[in-house]
Amino acid sequence: MKAAILAALFALPALAQQAAPAEATAPDAYSPPAPAQTGLQLNGYVDLGFAAAQGDGTSFSPADTRLPADYGVDTFATAVNSRGEVASTDSHGRFTNGFLPRSVNIGGQASVLLNTVDVDLRYTSPVAPLLFFTRLQLLPRFGAGNETRLLVEQAFARVVPFSSQELALSVGKFDSVFGIEYLENEANLRTGITPSLIARYTTGQSLGIKAFYRRQIPALWAAVSLNAAATNGGTLVETLSPPDLSLTGRPVGSGRLGFEVNLPSLEVKLGASGMYGPRNDQHGALSRQRAIGADARVVTGPVSVSAEFVWISQDAGGADKTNGLGAETLVSAFFARGAYGQAALRLPLSSEGAFRRATPYVRYEQRHAQFEGFRPYTVDRLTLGVRLDVWDELIVKAEGLLNGERSGAPPVDNDVFTSSIVYVF
Repeated sequence: MKAAILAALFALPALAQQAAPAEATAPDAYSPPAPAQTGLQLNGYVDLGFAAAQGDGTSFSPADTRLPADYGVDTFATAVNSRGEVASTDSHGRFTNGFLPRSVNIGGQASVLLNTVDVDLRYTSPVAPLLFFTRLQLLPRFGAGNETRLLVEQAFARVVPFSSQELALSVGKFDSVFGIEYLENEANLRTGITPSLIARYTTGQSLGIKAFYRRQIPALWAAVSLNAAATNGGTLVETLSPPDLSLTGRPVGSGRLGFEVNLPSLEVKLGASGMYGPRNDQHGALSRQRAIGADARVVTGPVSVSAEFVWISQDAGGADKTNGLGAETLVSAFFARGAYGQAALRLPLSSEGAFRRATPYVRYEQRHAQFEGFRPYTVDRLTLGVRLDVWDELIVKAEGLLNGERSGAPPVDNDVFTSSIVYVF
C-alpha cells in the first residue's frame, strides 16, 4: 500500500502545473485576528473526505493478548481527518480502558466521508470592544459509540479593554493555549489533513477563562506574548478529558510564553508552554496532571518549518474514570513524550486562474508512552502530502500516513491514505 499512497500523492500536483510568478510570497504566520467588521457574520466550511486504511483500520494486533488492549498500542495512529478520528477502534471484544479517539468506523474499507459541516457565528459590537463567537459542527457518523453529533466546539465572549494595548480577555469555551498545533485545528486552516501524534495532549477545547497579551519591541522587529487560561479540562482532547464540566471542582492552569521576530524576509516564532492541575477524567482533586512543551516556527520566502515537543504525566486516580466515550474503570498513572517536525513549500501558481497555490509538505513525528505497570512503547509516523488551493474557496488535499512501531508495540499493517475537499464559505 505504501507504493499506492506515494503514487496517489504525487499525481495531484500534476493536475495543477502552471507557470509560477517570478517572486514567491511567504505564507502568513499566525497573529491575533484583526477586528472583524461590526455586526453579525456567518462563515464556515464543509469537509468532504475519502480514506482507506490497511488491515482492519486499527493498530490492534490479533496476536497481542495484553489487556487493556489500548494500553500497548497507539489507537490514534490511523487518523483519517483533521479531527483526528481514526478508521476504526474495534478491539474485537478485548477490554479497553478509554484511551481511544473517536472513529468513523470504516475499518479496512475505503469510503467517502462527510467529516465536518462547520458554521461559525461572529458578532462584533458597534459600540463596545466586544466580540461574541460560536462554532457549531455537525458530524455525520455511522456505528455504535460514534453516532452523528451536533457539537458546540467553541462559544465565548472576548473583550479588549484598552485600545492602546494588545490585551484580550475571553470567557467561555475556546481552543487550547498550549503550543501551536491548535492554531490548525480546523480543516480549512490546517496545511495538511491529519493532526500529529501528540495533538491529543495539546489541541482540545475547554471551558473557562483566558487572557492574551502581546508587547511589541519595534527596535528589534520583535514581540513577546503571553497566553494563559484556567479551564475545566486542560488541553487534552475531549475523548481523554471531558471539557464541558469540572469533575474535580478545581481548575486546570495552562499557558504559553512566546517570542517572535518579524523581519521583512524572515519570521521566527518560539514558545514555551505548560499545564498543571487535576486530571479531569476522574473525580479525585489530588490526582494531578502536568505537561511542558516547546515549539518553533520559521518562515522564509515560500518555505515554512515548524516543530513542537511535549512531555506529559498523569497521576493514578480512583476507579471512576470518565471520558468523552463513557465511563471506564482504571485510572492508571501515565507518562508520554513526543515531538514532530514539519516542512512545507508554498508554490504560487496563478493569481487569476483556478489553481492559486500548491503546497507539498512532509512531517515526521515520534511518540513514547507508558502506563504504570505496563510495558512502554514507541511509535513513529512519516506523513507525506500535498495541498492545492483552488480559487479562494476550495481546498483539495491528499495525504499518506506511514505508521511504524519502533519498540514495545507489536508490528501491524496500519498505514493510511486519506484525502479531503474543503469548501469554505
